[in-house]
Amino acid sequence: MPSVAFHTLGCKLNFAETSTIAKDFRNNGFEEVGFKEGADVYVINTCSVTENADRECRNIVGRALRANPDGFVVIVGCYAQLKPEQIMEMPGVDLVLGATEKFNVTQFLGALEKTEGPAQMHSCEIGEANTFVSSYSAGDRTRAFLKVQDGCDYKCTYCTIPLARGISRSDTLENVVSRAQEIAEKGIPEIVLTGVNVGDYGKGEFGNKRHENTFMELVEALDQRVDVDRMRISSIEPNLLRNEIIEFTHRSKKFVPHFHIPLQSGSDTLLKLMKRRYMSGLYRQRVETIKAANPDTCIGVDVIVGFPGETEELFLETYNFLNELDISYLHVFTYSERANTLAAGMEGVVPIPERKRRNKMLRILSEKKKRAFYESQLGKRRPILFEGENREGYMYGYSDNYVRVRTFWDPELANKTKTFCLSGICDEGFVTLEVESRTANATDFSRI
Repeated sequence: MPSVAFHTLGCKLNFAETSTIAKDFRNNGFEEVGFKEGADVYVINTCSVTENADRECRNIVGRALRANPDGFVVIVGCYAQLKPEQIMEMPGVDLVLGATEKFNVTQFLGALEKTEGPAQMHSCEIGEANTFVSSYSAGDRTRAFLKVQDGCDYKCTYCTIPLARGISRSDTLENVVSRAQEIAEKGIPEIVLTGVNVGDYGKGEFGNKRHENTFMELVEALDQRVDVDRMRISSIEPNLLRNEIIEFTHRSKKFVPHFHIPLQSGSDTLLKLMKRRYMSGLYRQRVETIKAANPDTCIGVDVIVGFPGETEELFLETYNFLNELDISYLHVFTYSERANTLAAGMEGVVPIPERKRRNKMLRILSEKKKRAFYESQLGKRRPILFEGENREGYMYGYSDNYVRVRTFWDPELANKTKTFCLSGICDEGFVTLEVESRTANATDFSRI
């Protein structure tokens, strides 16, 4: 059998789609192997969000060719759609596929002979990316990422995702429920709903034709019809996080008390420049509504520093807004210019060292917020989903409200959900469990 290996960069959606691409290879007689094992074909699923997309892609290509100099290298994903000509010229790359072609890689492989000169390229115009391909990640026994939506109709001035993935479109409710049940039947205890803009779920498979169902109806159907321990919403825009969704997930026995809500800036001036679809006041209302329903809910935030026009005063608006807000952690991104975006031509460019300084300030704030949230959970009993990996005598997991937990390795807990009391925070920042004080000897416990 010919062999294939995969490497995925970027978001959870990419991981879900890599699994679908891998299934196509298996159906066509390929054996999947590890990336270091000298595969016949290497498929690299790329991301365009980071400013280092080019360097990351080159590094991964180099790793593939060190494992097998004759390996046939295929590049797919957002970076491949945005910069196919640039990737074609990379040494060692044989095939570049765009947003729609990536789901049919095996049809473009040919004789698997290394290319002399520029790679082959097959890339659609992004306006042609208007169909939905169902995907979910496989291989992790603890959780699966289930794709329910793709593309984006928003026109944020800093973002290339609409150029890389096309218009917003969704799977049907019945297809999503069916895929979720497949995951549950594999014994995977947690499903994470993913997409580019999941709250926009409901837009049709072709263009802007709408299904009969909304995201709220999808959440209700999954809650009622899928036999799984946990469901989690990966990320949802604040203007699409309706109060009814907050109230329903609070009542649900499956949807966990955890929301990740992009903010990007706490300054209304910058939110307008970014062309976001809300102001800071609405964001504050969403956080207050969530915490009123359940004070133990974990809330994560995306924020960008160094956007054009972000003066020190406007940055401090964001810092103070976040400092006062009852949130749990931050994902901090340093703004970087992207070709073909409005922001790239805006005035008020922030120097790179200043962008990095602001990033560091918010990362420190994130650690403080995370520590405060973890401390608020000590002494409380929470269901913990443990991962099935023994790491030097320890195992790790997450509570339903996204507290990262570490305890001594116990194979009986692997990939299972058990309820424990959260008892303390170790030096590395993980929360420990009350059970350790009863089972560990003094020497072992001193390591926690």
